[in-house]
Amino acid sequence: MKTIQIYDPAMCCSTGICGPDMDPILPQVAGFLHQLQEHGVQVERFNLSQQPMAFVQNKQVNALLQSEGVEVLPLFFIDGELVLKGAYPDQETRKEWLSK
Repeated sequence: MKTIQIYDPAMCCSTGICGPDMDPILPQVAGFLHQLQEHGVQVERFNLSQQPMAFVQNKQVNALLQSEGVEVLPLFFIDGELVLKGAYPDQETRKEWLSK
């Protein structure tokens, strides 16, 4: 794994770790992404409300949004390959990704 790209749904901040209705998995994902960065993995994270052009410019993301709507978010790509859609990775999935 050299690059991971995350296309998040519209959130109040870049990580979603704020507000009263915070998804409890978001801090775990943020910590995981930070660890990856410390080990040389390039992490690119896009928030629909803050960087909408990133969603338009990526043809695969744009096509998924057109066909499935915003419910398809979040999207996770590893080295350009879609590996997860519609959910954040649980602990088991994150472990699998680390083994790649």
